[in-house]
Amino acid sequence: MEVDSETKFRFVQSVYVYEAPLRLWHWVNALCVVILTVTGYLIANPLHSTTGEASANYLMGYMRFAHFSAGYILAISFIGRIYWAFVGNHHSRQMFILPIFNKHWWEEVFFEMRWYLFLEKEPKKYIGHNPLAQLSMFFFVVLGSIFMIFTGFAMYSEGAGQGSWQDRLFGWVIPLFGQSQDVHTAHHLGMWVMVIFMMVHIYAAIREDIMSRQSLVSTMISGHRMFKDNRD
Repeated sequence: MEVDSETKFRFVQSVYVYEAPLRLWHWVNALCVVILTVTGYLIANPLHSTTGEASANYLMGYMRFAHFSAGYILAISFIGRIYWAFVGNHHSRQMFILPIFNKHWWEEVFFEMRWYLFLEKEPKKYIGHNPLAQLSMFFFVVLGSIFMIFTGFAMYSEGAGQGSWQDRLFGWVIPLFGQSQDVHTAHHLGMWVMVIFMMVHIYAAIREDIMSRQSLVSTMISGHRMFKDNRD
């Protein structure tokens, strides 16, 4: 929601936006993505053999264990995030619902694109996600998480065995892609897409904290959106 009333903005310097469960999910999800990215890269590009007896070394086994554990936590927390979209405030649903038939919303999306490309002189202020961030979160966080969870558990089902719950729920993904290696390739490419998104996301959050004079990073810690001046 855009803050477009100068009078209102003058008196409302702080707005409680993100509730505690949502903030907890954000940081747990961020940690899981980092662990999954590092271990996933090393699984695809294993380290050289370590010295000593093979029975005394289990390095890549620990890598796989960390990867699988983080994957389970990410999947469970994502289910919890979907639940909170139903029971939380309206900001908790913003990431899942795009007002694609709203002309004004699309105008705001393109305005934000111009702002990030330094083609607009003054930013607009929003209490929740700005429209471009909302669009990005839907594609990269919601759809991206679903894609990585489904392809990840599909690969996991091969080790869990035929008839396991992983196989019953996600085994169909492998023939959908063609074969196991195709799923591995798609999952690995998805990892790099998530890495690029994280880099852009961190840059945009810090940039907005500085240039738009409204809090982003601290908002995901305290839950409060702070507005630092009255330029709008």
